[in-house]
This record gives sequence, structure tokens and C-alpha cells, in this order.
Amino acid sequence: MKKAVSIISGGMDSALSSYIAKFEDGYEIIALHFNYGQKTEKKELESFKKIARSLNSLKLVELDLHFIKEIGGSALTDKSIEVPKSGILPGVPVTYVPFRNGIFLSIATALAEKEGAEAIYIGVVEEDSSGYPDCSDSFIKKLNEAIDEGTKSETKIELKTPLVKLKKEQIVKKAKELNVPLEYTWSCYEREDKPCGVCDSCRLRAKGFEIAGLVDSIYLQ
Repeated sequence: MKKAVSIISGGMDSALSSYIAKFEDGYEIIALHFNYGQKTEKKELESFKKIARSLNSLKLVELDLHFIKEIGGSALTDKSIEVPKSGILPGVPVTYVPFRNGIFLSIATALAEKEGAEAIYIGVVEEDSSGYPDCSDSFIKKLNEAIDEGTKSETKIELKTPLVKLKKEQIVKKAKELNVPLEYTWSCYEREDKPCGVCDSCRLRAKGFEIAGLVDSIYLQ
């Protein structure tokens, strides 16, 4: 049995990445989720559990990293910083959480080495994201080199980013193709009862469904 650690935030991208890992690449999934004091922490955790169970994951691992909130500097974790609602602008937005994916992938590496997993899947998107520097293909490749240096010689772990070059409409279409339960996923940065529809993440999701010509099931519940 080959195993992969899949980082599942509860969003659409990480859900699809996990489905690719299992149903296209043939890995059994160790589902990993982080609570880091984000404004939609409760809803994201709920989504993670539903997605992980839909994958018949070998294990669900939920870790609290609330030191990220204590570091601050992001509209996702700091209530005094407003989530932007005026559309996606050039540059790195205030919703960027400093080095979040670097932190997540470091912990995922420790788990993967302990569990004997061969791969770590993360749903980063470079071309159609909000401009986060830790979502780039270059960053992931360099971090993979560091992982090779920092683990046992017999440990071989590959960071896999199946969505990194896709646009949001391609992600939507691929998710539909693989029967990803998109109604379980959550993208909104601010609200937990219903999507705000105007934050960067909601806008990207809506644009993806619109260009794909599909209806977002999250609004049909």
C-alpha cells in the first residue's frame, strides 16, 4: 500500500488535490488539517472532516497551530484587519498568512516520514491564486530539496501540487469529473454561515464556476 499525506484545508483546491491523489495516483490518504485561528476555523474543520471521510482516509490528523494567530499579520487571523472586498488587486494581499505553507509542509513532512508516506499533496495554485508567494511552483520545488536534506537518507518524500498550473475553471471542471463533493467545501475567508460572495476567495470560486458554465452546489443547500 502506498500512502500520501494530503493537506486538506476544507477548500475546493485541497479537496480536488486529495481526490487526484487517491483516484488518479492510487495513494491511500492520511488526511491532515490545521486549525490556526483563522476566522472560519470551525467551518473549515467541518469541511475537512466531511472531505476526509468521503475519501475513506486511513487516518484523520487535526493539529492546532494557534501560534500562527499570535504571530498575526493577516486578515485571516487578525480581527482588527478587514478582509478585502473590493476585488483582487496587484501585489500580495493582506489575507496572506506569513509563510503558512512552509509551516504546514514542514509539519506534513514530519508526519509523512513517521507514517512511511511517499508523497505530500497540497492544493496550491500559482496562476489563478490571490498572489501568495508560498503558492509558487518555484517555492515548492526548493522546499522539496530542503526536505530531502532534512530527512533520513532512506526517506523519499515528493511534494505533489497537481493544481499548481491550473486556472480556477479548470479546477471546477476537474472536480466535477472526479465527483469531488464540492458542496462539502468552503472557500469564504470571513463567514461561516454562508459565503460572503465578495472576498477574494469567494470571487475566485464564483469566477471559476461561471467560466466553467456550472452551478456551484454550495448555494443549493
